[in-house]
Amino acid sequence: MNPIRTTKSICPVCYHTIDASLYEENGAVYMEKSCAEHGAFKDLCWSDYQLYQQFEAKDTEGAGINELTEINEECPFACGLCPRHESSTVLGVIDITMRCNLSCPTCFAESDGNGGGYEKDPDFEQLKAIIDNFASNTNAAGLQFSGGEPTLRDDLPELIAYARTKFDHVEVNTNGLKMAASPEYCKELESAGTSVIYLQFDGVTEEPYEKLRGRKLLAMKKKAIENHRTAGPKPAIVLVPTIAKGINDDQIGAIINFAVENSAIIRGVNFQPVSFCGRTPHDHHERITVSDVIRKVEEQTGFLHKEDFFPPSFMSMLLGTLASTSEVGCHFSCGAFSYLVVEKKRRADGKVEPITRYLDMEKLAAAYNRNKRLSVFTALRYIHPSFIKELFIGFLKSHDYEDLSDLHFNLLFIGAMHFMDPYNFECARLRRCVIHYGLPDGRIVPFCSYNTIHRKDFKNPAR
Repeated sequence: MNPIRTTKSICPVCYHTIDASLYEENGAVYMEKSCAEHGAFKDLCWSDYQLYQQFEAKDTEGAGINELTEINEECPFACGLCPRHESSTVLGVIDITMRCNLSCPTCFAESDGNGGGYEKDPDFEQLKAIIDNFASNTNAAGLQFSGGEPTLRDDLPELIAYARTKFDHVEVNTNGLKMAASPEYCKELESAGTSVIYLQFDGVTEEPYEKLRGRKLLAMKKKAIENHRTAGPKPAIVLVPTIAKGINDDQIGAIINFAVENSAIIRGVNFQPVSFCGRTPHDHHERITVSDVIRKVEEQTGFLHKEDFFPPSFMSMLLGTLASTSEVGCHFSCGAFSYLVVEKKRRADGKVEPITRYLDMEKLAAAYNRNKRLSVFTALRYIHPSFIKELFIGFLKSHDYEDLSDLHFNLLFIGAMHFMDPYNFECARLRRCVIHYGLPDGRIVPFCSYNTIHRKDFKNPAR
């Protein structure tokens, strides 16, 4: 056993803060902790210790936080954001309803047709106040409307339109059922100003949906994609598969190939290893980590390799540099990212290649780490001559969101984001969280602490 570091975590039974240790064993990274009342716990964090070390070496720390509340409890119970938090908001998330037209066994929000135990939906003015709070008190690059199933709200288009007066980028996180039922509804979402649809998509056969969602849904997912394909001039979808070991980890490559085949509308795939919180029961046999996803990508595609993936902090550093904004430092072990350059419009063979064939990512990282900053001109030195470099230069000349959109429409994001649960919860990771919920009481709370700890405080105890 090789010790890595000590940290703070929580007991998955009583949720009290306890000491925890991260260590290497048989080439993997584990967390071990012990509660005086409930005993010892051990869980897998990363299956590849070597890759874990490489990601840590490539990590970049961000600049600035949005401090909104005083420290009145120990971490992670003072979230709001408190002065201990180390990274600013990248994406603001707003649950606009807890009602849902599915009752998935894997739902961390515990949504259902009755509102998941919540008393009522926030009204329009409350949601406008949350949007305004993000706009005034954070550096958020964009917002995501979530839930529950946000398309169940009749005023979702109006909320999108209002959010677009404050932010260039607005996402809708949806299961796609209402989109599958109505091409006109897809056009309504696009007309309101939706930047991207964040579509739940767990596989290319029915089996993953039956196990993770409780019913067959593949035909509906494909119908939602087809309906949205002509919804506007530049409709965009990101596929969001929840990945559980032995259920759909054998379809990771097939999902990427599906995205490539539909790259005219699909802008990326963001794999989410299953998080054991909410309605999702803990089963360590289904635990899959970021490094497992990367290994499966490599095994199942042949054109993406682990060397093509980087920690999310590096992505935000690169995009922050190119956009002349403050970069932010998501913890290196929270996820991984890469991009595919899709040349379907330029080559008859529809060739795809990782962005590392176009950018020297290693030299970019080294240049940043030497000076803790990276100028635009330095960054351009490490982008090889290509149509990708031309698109970068076009955006840099204008700094226009539409030119950034043009760049992304020639790329296919491939990423993994592993949200924490009570079994692998780490306060050091939490303090660098960059995805934050906006709440009706004015607080802004990190994603993992909200879903693991704080969400239950907003439920109606009478239900």
